[in-house]
Amino acid sequence: MMARLGMIALLASLVLAGCVNPQQQQKVQNDLAEMKRRLAESERAVVALRKELAKGGGQQLATVVRSQADLRADFDAFRQDVLALQGRVEEQQAGGKRFEAELAALRDELQFKVKALEERLAALEARKPAPAPAPQTLSPEDLYQQGLDAIRSGQDFAAGRKALQDFLKRYPDHHLAVNATYWIGEAWYGEKKYENAILQFQDVIEKYGDHPKVAAALLKQGLAFRALKDEANAEVIWRKLVERFPDSPEAAKARAWLKK
Repeated sequence: MMARLGMIALLASLVLAGCVNPQQQQKVQNDLAEMKRRLAESERAVVALRKELAKGGGQQLATVVRSQADLRADFDAFRQDVLALQGRVEEQQAGGKRFEAELAALRDELQFKVKALEERLAALEARKPAPAPAPQTLSPEDLYQQGLDAIRSGQDFAAGRKALQDFLKRYPDHHLAVNATYWIGEAWYGEKKYENAILQFQDVIEKYGDHPKVAAALLKQGLAFRALKDEANAEVIWRKLVERFPDSPEAAKARAWLKK
């Protein structure tokens, strides 16, 4: 389309050179240059809009394509008008004033069509789909609970683990961080990835000293070793649990396992 506009400008310039005074010629050329600039900007915007609408649905994209096709047809017809005008000028070299009037009408038509394009573009912009609302940010407690529920239900250990890992990344100093660290281990255990579970429970043991969750981590770490057929390490872990947390419910369970 820009090549066609270039032809229009060239034809207008050739005609102006023979029949219009230099001052009038410069004014028309300036007008044409400005309209070409506006048209180029509008076409770039239409292309960008098409790409954006392509992500959202076919109906709005089809509207843009039809509008562009209509516009191309308008300018094809306009080009034919210019060529026809050139032929008339060659036949009527003496009719300078008449030619100036026709050229002015031609320029007005081009201005009208550029304005029409800008109005079409504005209408399409107004019809763009509204951006999706930003997802609401969960509170730390809700994010933790989301992960915990997924793990406890046994329905999606991986999703629960990822939610708790996200929780720890965002809120490493939260008072629920120790629980999140422990339940990530439970998720690995539920996925039967026992080596990962052992390492995760060890993280609880090393980071949180005498916190009650450490007793739970020791108990479950022993079970992970047993699942790997490593009875010796399981017994070492459970004896350590009984020694460090003798009155805990986990110690009672460890004693029962040691007797088996």
